[in-house]
Amino acid sequence: MNSRLITAAIALPVLIASIVLPPLKLLFVAIALAAVVVALYEFWFLCRRVGAKPDVVVGYAAVAALFVTFFFNEIILLYVIVPLFIIGALVAEMLRGAPFNKMVLSVGSTVLGVFYVAFLGLHLVGVRTGFASVPGEPGTFLVGDAYLSHTLSTHLLSFFFLVLMGSDTGAYYTGRALGRHKLAPTVSPGKTWEGAAGGMAASLIAAALSHYWFFPELSLPAALVLAALMNVLGVVGDLTESALKRGADAKDAAQILPGHGGFFDRLDSLLFNAPLLYYFALYYWR
Repeated sequence: MNSRLITAAIALPVLIASIVLPPLKLLFVAIALAAVVVALYEFWFLCRRVGAKPDVVVGYAAVAALFVTFFFNEIILLYVIVPLFIIGALVAEMLRGAPFNKMVLSVGSTVLGVFYVAFLGLHLVGVRTGFASVPGEPGTFLVGDAYLSHTLSTHLLSFFFLVLMGSDTGAYYTGRALGRHKLAPTVSPGKTWEGAAGGMAASLIAAALSHYWFFPELSLPAALVLAALMNVLGVVGDLTESALKRGADAKDAAQILPGHGGFFDRLDSLLFNAPLLYYFALYYWR
């Protein structure tokens, strides 16, 4: 527990600063990219434990292309990147030569890793860079005669992490205190329905606090609905990652973060929610 708290005490101030302070926008981008790169490698480590041989070169080339796409918010590039990546992964595996008995497994792990970890996760880069802070452009709001000092991306990411961290905290402590009924015993024996209810309540409270504290641009009903969806996706994402680790007979994806496992372990609930936040913002304020 001590190592877990120490890691959080070091990482959280840096993350918060990269979200709240406009000059540190690129720091958030760098943190997100580094987390995705490391988490993807950890995912591929799990794949190797079951006999797959993911193509790291082709995979990280696709990550680089996806990063450019989301950094500049040129989503149309996906129509080129996705088919080229799938074709490249197949051809590269074919050129490795025989035996081909693990070709489906290896190509599948390469493609799934990139789409699951990088494609989903890099939507947060799009959130950080895709909403302008210049008066008159999308992402800046006029209140009276003054423009808000914080950009929409700052509000969105603050809301995002506050809701998810609130959900995790509420689920953990409620589950410890009241947990009796297992949520998914074959996947994650420690999770309970009581903990899930506590996590949902905490996420809704965090959403309401966000609305009244710093995010009035997002209506309260929309904030509550978004938080509820994020909570459900977070639980599903967490259970999905647990199932993958069980399939690879691994307790954690890595031990890079003391008390937290690896980056893949920390991103489990974020990955399913990053696209939700991005496309919600895109259409809510279009």
